[in-house]
Amino acid sequence: MGVAAGPIRVVVAKPGLDGHDRGAKVIARALRDAGMEVIYTGLHQTPEQIVTTAIQEDADAIGLSILSGAHNTLFAAVLDLLKERDAADILVFGGGIIPEEDIPPLREKGVAAIFTPGATTGAIVEWVRENVRQPAASGG
Repeated sequence: MGVAAGPIRVVVAKPGLDGHDRGAKVIARALRDAGMEVIYTGLHQTPEQIVTTAIQEDADAIGLSILSGAHNTLFAAVLDLLKERDAADILVFGGGIIPEEDIPPLREKGVAAIFTPGATTGAIVEWVRENVRQPAASGG
């Protein structure tokens, strides 16, 4: 698979039963305003729906917003499904109410970054630009 042309494509998703999506919408808008293509999936998405959307939309990354406390289960399910569907090159990052002690194990499982309350939209946009779909340095 070559380096995709065009803007970075990010699926922003709210997995599970969490019904609060203000933060996800703020992040989706910030990424869009920064020139990225954003696909917002809406509330109550299953990991299967999120991964299917990311593959169908040829996404470079998935941003998960989780406030429900099910972050360990939901991040793992998304990562496992990406591997099963040969799409592990889609970077997964997330944010929400995630205890500090849960962040290292999530990172070990493959979550690229976790943004907790207080993270600025500017910092998230900058991280996505620096870490998602690095441009080819020499066309090789």
